Amino acid sequence: MKAAEVFIQCLENEGVEYIFGIPGKETLDLVDAISKSKQIQFINVRHEQGAAFMADVYGRLSNRVGVCSSTLGPGATNLVTSIACANLDHSPVVAIVGQAGLERQHKESHQYIDIIKLMEPVSKWAIEIKDANTIPEIIRKAFRLAINEKPGSVVIELPENIAIQAAPPKASPVTQLPTSVPTTEALQQAVAIIHQSKQPFIIVGNGVIRQRATVELQTFVEHIQAPVTHSFMAKGILPKDDPLNYFSFGFQENDQVLQGISEADVLIVIGFDFVERFPKYWNKTKIPIIHIDALPAEVDEFYPVQVELVGNISETLKIMNTIDGLATPWSPSGNLKKQIAQSYQIDWNHKHLRSLPLTTENILHVIERLSSEKTIIISDVGAHKIAIARTFQAKAPNRLIISNGFASMGIALPGSIGAKFACPNDPVICITGDGGALMNISELETAKRLGLSFVIIVLNDHVLKLEEQMMMQKFGVSNGVTYGNPNFVQLAHSFGINGVRAEDVQHFEDVLKTALNAENKITLIDVPLNN
Repeated sequence: MKAAEVFIQCLENEGVEYIFGIPGKETLDLVDAISKSKQIQFINVRHEQGAAFMADVYGRLSNRVGVCSSTLGPGATNLVTSIACANLDHSPVVAIVGQAGLERQHKESHQYIDIIKLMEPVSKWAIEIKDANTIPEIIRKAFRLAINEKPGSVVIELPENIAIQAAPPKASPVTQLPTSVPTTEALQQAVAIIHQSKQPFIIVGNGVIRQRATVELQTFVEHIQAPVTHSFMAKGILPKDDPLNYFSFGFQENDQVLQGISEADVLIVIGFDFVERFPKYWNKTKIPIIHIDALPAEVDEFYPVQVELVGNISETLKIMNTIDGLATPWSPSGNLKKQIAQSYQIDWNHKHLRSLPLTTENILHVIERLSSEKTIIISDVGAHKIAIARTFQAKAPNRLIISNGFASMGIALPGSIGAKFACPNDPVICITGDGGALMNISELETAKRLGLSFVIIVLNDHVLKLEEQMMMQKFGVSNGVTYGNPNFVQLAHSFGINGVRAEDVQHFEDVLKTALNAENKITLIDVPLNN
């Protein structure tokens, strides 16, 4: 077999079903081998950045490795932003990059740059295949690294001359990753600290969702009866009306929930990634910490670990849930839960929608009312991301996808395509600002061509709102943050999809209801914001 065919055989062995990408001269043999596969479908897209964003969200929702591809040179450099995004957001992605043949890499050569050096800082591992016989081992290692905690992106480079070499048809066996649990000594120390504490506070991060430990986390919260706050990326881990749910943190230094955290005598931090929010912003008084995660804790002055429960989060919490005497019911002073709920969710009367202004918060209230436990919300990055983190409560875990590690604008539209491949029967709503929307608007053609069905909400205010707010706060004046926009309704029509401009909140709700019930159709809703 040709090495390119062995490569695809190895991907089949890993269970790959989709590869998002754009072909080029250096990947023609690879794409030809994919066309002969009965398992893998090549999804040709309009930009390599979009391809990796699709693989990123596909990986987050499916708990499998998302795969994308590009050719050499400009195709590969177009991947960099979204590969970095997957890495810092801890999404399992493998990128396959074509490259010039080994015979011309030692000298100045058309479209050749050292992609491996470029990709090393933004990935868990970047490797060039120099011998066709190493393909099975390299692919097996790549997929293990991508999915293992903490997940991230891996880049495999396949030179053109290696792709056509003869190679034996052999794939490395796929073995299950080992599951570890904390030591007995560490568990005993953690239990002793909790027994001694009077006011523990639980902080939950994205790792709980990644490791599918939500049920065990909910049981643990009920078991210990301590207040809980969570990061943007852990929304949905507790029901909205759970009395112990103190909602999200990470908006700014004066988050209201920080008042409650400051009253704690121990923080139980579960599956939290520092990339979500540095401890100095939420643990200024250096409260002692019980660290529960798959990996040992980062060294940080404001993260004073007393004991580390290192191992699979789900298995660790199962053990903790069998231990009696952990319950330490308490509530922060004042009526903090009510204050947070009022501040983050805003009073809203759905009986008078026509009289309400078209604000991001009002739009989010409508979306929350119309969404189900299966609805997937993909948020782009901007001022609306903060509003979503504050006001939108996901009804289930891993149903709200926010880029909060690398926080890259432009992820929402291609990410929605990845979401539909991961969960084809679930409703998907893409929420984006006008800035992020136009970064990958070309993928509307991809979605239309593939016959996908989802809703795109463009929050249209002709400004980079978050940057404007920060500049006004810092300088008292803003510059370089405004721009003109196309007619988004006409733009949608030009792609052959439905486009509607919301006239008021009631009209938005009516349009959204219709769009969510439309099969095999994409609807873009242009929302001219009043805020």
